[in-house]
Amino acid sequence: MEQIIKKIAIIGGGSWATAIVKMLCDNIVEKEVFWWMRNDSAIEHIRKFKHNPNYLSSVEINVPADNISSDIRKIIAAADSILLNIPAAFLKETLQDIIAEDLKGKKIISAIKGIVPDENLIIGEFMNQKYNIPFQDILVISGPCHAEEVALEKLSYLTIASPDNQVACCLAGMLKTRYIKTNISDDIYGTEYAAVLKNIYAVASGICHGVGFGDNFQAVLISNAIREIKRFVDVVHPIDRDIKESAYLGDLLVTAYSQFSRNRTFGNMIGKGYTVKSAQLEMNMVAEGYYAVNSLHQINKTYKVNMPICRAVYAIIYEKHSPLIEMQLLSDLLS
Repeated sequence: MEQIIKKIAIIGGGSWATAIVKMLCDNIVEKEVFWWMRNDSAIEHIRKFKHNPNYLSSVEINVPADNISSDIRKIIAAADSILLNIPAAFLKETLQDIIAEDLKGKKIISAIKGIVPDENLIIGEFMNQKYNIPFQDILVISGPCHAEEVALEKLSYLTIASPDNQVACCLAGMLKTRYIKTNISDDIYGTEYAAVLKNIYAVASGICHGVGFGDNFQAVLISNAIREIKRFVDVVHPIDRDIKESAYLGDLLVTAYSQFSRNRTFGNMIGKGYTVKSAQLEMNMVAEGYYAVNSLHQINKTYKVNMPICRAVYAIIYEKHSPLIEMQLLSDLLS
């Protein structure tokens, strides 16, 4: 099979970006990897010591020193495929100096599990509308896969979604390692929305734990959450999909239950009485579910899908309702 992607640029310097750089470097398929991050001191550290000082610092980075830069136009120009891996809330700011012509003819890969605030668009839609990227040239990476376990080389799974089966297979082949298994899908809408929604349900899971609900209710919450995901994605993009596949149910489970889930951690802090601001400051990481639940609330005004869990999380975070009372009210709506 033709190697469609030969030069790939990762945009972002966090833990998930670092994990994907590790996968690409550990993979044996011939390719050139470029890496953009905004932090110049981190770039100098990586060039000198081959480790990201701020995220997954145990991971060895084998990207050529000249291929790492804070000049985003330079990095994008050098690659034929651009892998976006920054919080959705910062995507517009990161790409503010980029125009459609800079991205023309390039494959756009989203490893972002969020919605662009204000625009209320998933990443594929945003890149299509803002930069005229054809949907045929858009790919989505979904889990279940936590960066921390990639760093430890624990067996993990990725799903690569694209309308173009050949391109999906190419990227899947570039990410596969002895500890990473890959699947492909043609459901870019379903996998993107499911990745957004599972962060909201992970926040809900954390809130439940924070207010003292146990494992029995957690199981009911998450079994209702996957049904809520199915209702929503079937309305937004009605195709034949199996919601029990790893890209949907698996990603939801790991995000709702894992010790590494920042969204669950954020929700747990909210359940224990932290304000949103204090929780964000203490975590020093972005919980995508915080932004996503507001965007989903706005989007669902159009679709009017029954989503009681999302509604409860929105009420707690944005309307400042009591976490305990909202979860007690929610418990009467679940089965």
